Amino acid sequence: MLPARQDTRFRLSEVLPDSLRTVLGEPGSLGLPPARRVIVALVDGLGAAALRERLGHARRLAPGFVKGATAAVGFPSTTAAMITTLTTGVEPGIHGLVGYSALDAANDRVLNLLNGWDALSDPLDWQRVPTVFERAVAAGVPAVVIAPPRYRDSGFTRAALRGAEFVPGQSIDDRTARAAEELRRHDRLLAYLYIPELDQVAHRHGIESGEWTSALEQADAALGDLIGRLGPEDLLLVTADHGVVDVPEDGHVIPEPELFDGVRHVAGEPRCLQLHLEAGADAVAIADRWQRRLGKLAWVATRDEAIDGGLFGATVDPVIAPRIGDVLVGARGRVAFYQDAGSPARGMVGQHGSATPEETLVPLLRFRGA
Repeated sequence: MLPARQDTRFRLSEVLPDSLRTVLGEPGSLGLPPARRVIVALVDGLGAAALRERLGHARRLAPGFVKGATAAVGFPSTTAAMITTLTTGVEPGIHGLVGYSALDAANDRVLNLLNGWDALSDPLDWQRVPTVFERAVAAGVPAVVIAPPRYRDSGFTRAALRGAEFVPGQSIDDRTARAAEELRRHDRLLAYLYIPELDQVAHRHGIESGEWTSALEQADAALGDLIGRLGPEDLLLVTADHGVVDVPEDGHVIPEPELFDGVRHVAGEPRCLQLHLEAGADAVAIADRWQRRLGKLAWVATRDEAIDGGLFGATVDPVIAPRIGDVLVGARGRVAFYQDAGSPARGMVGQHGSATPEETLVPLLRFRGA
């Protein structure tokens, strides 16, 4: 049985397109207040449930976390897919970044869509949808991306962030300070501020750790400084690409080798495997075999079931469909699936990629200058 889509008023795909509409003086579905300059701050890995549980450690963000201040991300709940959904305004079935890794059929391999780009993979071919930044510049609105300098020339940046001026900032404080400078530099502005530190700490230590709480406090303080520098025509939105689930070591599931019979490639990530099958293999039979073995630990679906159920969006481009696994294995609860005991991914505590509320509901906080 497919997981249910989260029932929220807002979706991540609306955030950046509506921000541009606001700058252009047009109405949008989010009901944003008028503003000439909008910054969308994405705090990677900040789920709504985790923020709610630690709101006392986020006193600058807390006033914005009112009833209804959440959004649903799409599927899968992973950075490559959901940042691209934010920056294009469409779901993965259209923009084509359908997971942490996906099948590169032309080269018969699995391609890491965050940092695996190489001479064989063209980001402009993989992701052909114009970004909201490109649309902003075409409409006469300056667009900037404020992020760590190491991302400036990455393949993922070319796929998901093209069209914007790249403004580097090494630390969280550097980036929020640069964001405040951009507000003063432009009469109109659409800006994207990226904060990856919480997700990085979550992978190493988990969201239930003191290290993650400290990272939240640091991000909260820096964003609080930015909030204090907003003018009357400035708007700051704070959101995320996914939440995180801590997976204990006893939640590491290593399926029997025979379950991989007929599987040519394993893509996706441990919280949601995407199995690409050998030619002629029966996807329905393999999905049934996985579901019977994993039981309540997972939901399992064929690609056709996932597409028909709208998991990757209301429409899936026929060019994109083969990038999705023939069989999807999504985690329920605090488990993750590994092909073998030696997988380096087993070192991660905090994980994401499936469709639980902890992974798919994120904050959508609004702050307006005085």
